[in-house]
Amino acid sequence: MIAEGRIALNGEKLTTPATLLENLQGVTVDGKPVRPPAATRLFRFYKPPAALTAERDPKGRATIYDRLPPGLPRLVPVGRLDFMTEGLLLLTNDGELKRQLELPKSGVIRTYRARAYGHVTQAQLEKLAEGITIEGIHYGSINANLERRTGSNCWVEMSLTEGKNREVRRVLAHLGLKVSRLIRTAYGPLTLEGLEPGDADEVASAALEAFRTTLK
Repeated sequence: MIAEGRIALNGEKLTTPATLLENLQGVTVDGKPVRPPAATRLFRFYKPPAALTAERDPKGRATIYDRLPPGLPRLVPVGRLDFMTEGLLLLTNDGELKRQLELPKSGVIRTYRARAYGHVTQAQLEKLAEGITIEGIHYGSINANLERRTGSNCWVEMSLTEGKNREVRRVLAHLGLKVSRLIRTAYGPLTLEGLEPGDADEVASAALEAFRTTLK
């Protein structure tokens, strides 16, 4: 863009990218002033089941953008939840924050509750803390607890940092459980508290900054 003469500083076209700027004052592209980036915003959204984490679906299925409340700014999801998985999905206007929160090295703990059919013991679940390899895919340490059992169904809470594709479902299937409902209840310090399916609200700036300081 500089070589094409499209960028100027105080009315003079730049000829080299080796130009130091203290701020964006006086910088134009195609004669239009460059606006400073918008303040980072983060929203909690209770994704209902049967919604795709995508902007559109060639098969015509509903997406999260069909389920979001009206009046929100343009937002992108942090990671994704499977079509039938419900629960906490974070949305942001900041691509850098999105990438940072998605990276396993950031150490953000994702917490899920799964209702599943079948039998599993707490001892089996505790072994997941050592990690597990299923069909050549290794899943890192998972903190899992058997919450309660009702007849042939049980509720299992699982906390992990990797969040690989369909990780919770595949791990529980490996243990002989068939998941009938899966809810993400927390992403780091942010939870579903106060939200119903389809609800969304903005994370306060102080809470957002506090969250960012915990990222590795």
